[in-house]
Amino acid sequence: MTVKHFILILILLIPTFLLAQTDFIIKDSINNRVSASSKRRQKAKEKKAHMDKLIAEEEEGALVFRKQWGLGIKLNTDGTSLFFEHGKYKTIKRTNLWWIELSEKKARNQQKQSPQPTQIDYPGVSIVSVGNDYVYGKENNFYQLKVGLGRQFRIGSKGTNNGVAVSAIVGGGVTLGLVKPYFLEIYDSTSSTGTTDIKYDNNPAAFLEPNIILGSSGFAKGLYSTKVVPGLHARGSLRFDYGKYRETLSALEVGFNADFYSDRIAIMAMNPKENLFLNVYVGIVFGGRH
Repeated sequence: MTVKHFILILILLIPTFLLAQTDFIIKDSINNRVSASSKRRQKAKEKKAHMDKLIAEEEEGALVFRKQWGLGIKLNTDGTSLFFEHGKYKTIKRTNLWWIELSEKKARNQQKQSPQPTQIDYPGVSIVSVGNDYVYGKENNFYQLKVGLGRQFRIGSKGTNNGVAVSAIVGGGVTLGLVKPYFLEIYDSTSSTGTTDIKYDNNPAAFLEPNIILGSSGFAKGLYSTKVVPGLHARGSLRFDYGKYRETLSALEVGFNADFYSDRIAIMAMNPKENLFLNVYVGIVFGGRH
C-alpha cells in the first residue's frame, strides 16, 4: 500500500468515525435527559406518596410531626422585632409554644434628619463638620427583650397536600424594657474641642436647640446608662401556614401586641410618658418541623 492509498483511506474513514461519535454523543445526551426526567418523576411520585401517608395518618388521629421551630421578623406599627420560637405538638390541632423576641419601639412622630454642615473655629484653623443623622427631640432609645409562652390552635385548612393551614396564636410572658438615653453632639464654645455630647436630662434647652446640633453621638454613647424596666406582654395573632405537611415551615402572621411596664417611659421629649404600648403587626416565619 502506497502512502497515497493510505491517506485516501484515512480521508474516507475520518468522516465515518466522526459521524459515529456524533451519533453516540446525541444518544448519550438523550439517554441522560430521559434518565433525569425519570428521576424527577420518581421523586414526585415518592413525595406524593409521602404526603398521602401523612394525610392518612392525621385523619386517623396520629401526630404527623412532634416539634417545630421558627425564626421570624415582625413589622410593627411602632417598630420592628426579631424572634425565635419553638413548639411542641400536643394534638392535631393544638401546639404549645415558647418564644424569645427582641424589638425596638419608635414613636410615631419621630423622624430622622441630616444635620447642616457646621464650621468649627480653632486657633489658626477652621473645620467644617458634618455629623451623624439624628432624630430631633428623641429622649431615649427603647428596646424590649420578651420571653413568652402560648398556644397555637388550628382553626382551618385549605386543600390537602400543600394547602394553607390557618391557626390562632394566643399567649404572653415577661418583658425586660431597656431604656437607653439618646445623646446628641452639639456645638459648645466652652469646650476645648468645640463640641460636647449631651442627653435630654443634661440640658433640655440646649438639647432642643436645632441651631447647635451637630448630629447623633452614635449608638454606643449611653450604653452604660441603660435602665431596665420590667413588664408583661400579651400577644394574639392569626398565622397562615403554607404547606402544612411539609417539613419546612413558612408562614405569614398578622396580629397585635400589648405591653405593660412598671414605670412610665419617654421616647420623645415632646410626647407624654407611657407604660402601656399597643401595636399591630405583620410578620413572616421560616423554620422546620420534625
